[in-house]
Amino acid sequence: MQAALGAAATLLGKVFTMLSAAPVAAYVDSLELGHNSQQIRAKLAHTRGLLHNAQAQVSDVGHNPGLQELLPALSRNAYEAEDLLDELHYFQIHDRLHGTHYAATQANFLRHARNALRHTATSSWAACFSCSSAQDDSDSTSGDAELRFHRVIFSRKFKSVLQDMQTHCDSVSDLLGTIPTSSMPVAVHRPQIGSTIIQDTLYGRRHTFEETVNRIISCKHPVSVLPIVGPGGIGKTTFAQHLYNDARTEEHFQVRVWVCVSTDFDVLKLTREILACILAAEEGGSSSVANETTNLDQLQRSIVRRLKSKRFLIVLDDIWKCDSQDQWKTLLAPFTKGETKGSMLLVTTRFPKLAQMMETIDPLELLGLESNDFFTFFEACIFGEEEKPEHYQDEFAGIARKIANKLKGSPLAAKTVGRLLRKDLSQKHWNGVLEKHEWLKEQNNHDIMSSLKISYDCLPFDLKKCFSYCGLFPEDYPFTSSEINHFWVAIGIIDSDHQANRNYLEELVDNGFLMKEKEFDRHGRNYYVMHDLMHELSKSVSAQECLNISGLDFRADVVPQSVQQILSKKCAN
Repeated sequence: MQAALGAAATLLGKVFTMLSAAPVAAYVDSLELGHNSQQIRAKLAHTRGLLHNAQAQVSDVGHNPGLQELLPALSRNAYEAEDLLDELHYFQIHDRLHGTHYAATQANFLRHARNALRHTATSSWAACFSCSSAQDDSDSTSGDAELRFHRVIFSRKFKSVLQDMQTHCDSVSDLLGTIPTSSMPVAVHRPQIGSTIIQDTLYGRRHTFEETVNRIISCKHPVSVLPIVGPGGIGKTTFAQHLYNDARTEEHFQVRVWVCVSTDFDVLKLTREILACILAAEEGGSSSVANETTNLDQLQRSIVRRLKSKRFLIVLDDIWKCDSQDQWKTLLAPFTKGETKGSMLLVTTRFPKLAQMMETIDPLELLGLESNDFFTFFEACIFGEEEKPEHYQDEFAGIARKIANKLKGSPLAAKTVGRLLRKDLSQKHWNGVLEKHEWLKEQNNHDIMSSLKISYDCLPFDLKKCFSYCGLFPEDYPFTSSEINHFWVAIGIIDSDHQANRNYLEELVDNGFLMKEKEFDRHGRNYYVMHDLMHELSKSVSAQECLNISGLDFRADVVPQSVQQILSKKCAN
């Protein structure tokens, strides 16, 4: 529903902007719709404001059947109006360049028509009778068939679309006006995960693991912050659990604390949680003291006293937000006062921007597992402790290997698909999963696409649109900032007049949706690419607006009517 609200608001914004142009406004006013262009813009602005407020509220918006019907209809009206206004704008430019009067206002058109009649009356009858053929000859000399502006047909369609749009604006506004203004922002719920190891075997990454353990226990600074960063489902928490429980780590640190942060970065709450864990770990200690006060200063002083002469490891797992550097420094403050060197804060996050803000030493970036390690893990996800089927190598291993190659080393994707394959150990079922990419349709909270989509849902709407349209590009396609920005401007996602005010591309990188390559083009600009599973997510969330034709089995009759952009594989290459 939030996507539908955002889409409708954006499209109404485009129509509002186009109606603000003086020539367009004058033409609309000449149509005598019952409302002039200024009144129409006022109605659009009011509806946009309500849509904007609704995106930040929960209430019952998502379950309102009226809005579920009206918002797509309103968006369709806005798309149609945008297309018609584009056509009008084209012919107004044509008029200025060629001295024609196709898109003149009704009054100007009639004036030019009277002038043309007076001119015709003074010319010969022969010329009058031959004007049609003369016009054809004139057209033919231009070298191609000109587009024609059918004034009556255009006016009729434009009136109908604008009237429908205004009607839907009124209906949507009436429904949105009933939303309580006290509604709370939508919260993202994340599972709480502790330090206890769930996956006993750490598949692959052995060299990275050993290297990281050595980094952790050999740091000489009073306190260091090491972020572990990577996309959702890549195994950050599992990796941190094994670090936390390694015998060398246990021996090196006198105090170890694990806190799952998730989306609630509340300095007071986190400080209380950490102090409670420190107190509970002390012999005969009680964590009740931490829960008895809400005074941040008292809590921080208590932490400083207890950690002053001790080496500690604090793990802050699954950080989704931190509003500012100051907020982070406030949380970090009591851990910087110790007298013993070598303490460590380990943070896990899927957002490179947060990792960059928090790091004091180089972050650890986790990518997909190497091919052989991943396949071993994938087989374990399918069969667990059970024996493989008798004819596994002959009948199933080849299919499993093909599926594994499509999962690009993602542990969570292996778990998702492993559950699917385990349901039915038959070649028919396994081939069906392979051919139909069944794992992309799994919607459970612990499945890969649901995990990735949570990150997408947290993006502001304009970034959602930028990301979703990236799915039109082929997999692993390297593009430059200039190329993608021109593409976004061309399809109307971002405004060319305000393009310099925000770097949408870097914001997507900061949020983990794109990766900046180390390779450069001939102008010294970075290439950007999208992780394969992110590419699948992009295609999924844009399925109603974008279509990438990449196979010979394409059928026009199954294309959704809402699709606005189509890219064929031949064009893409």
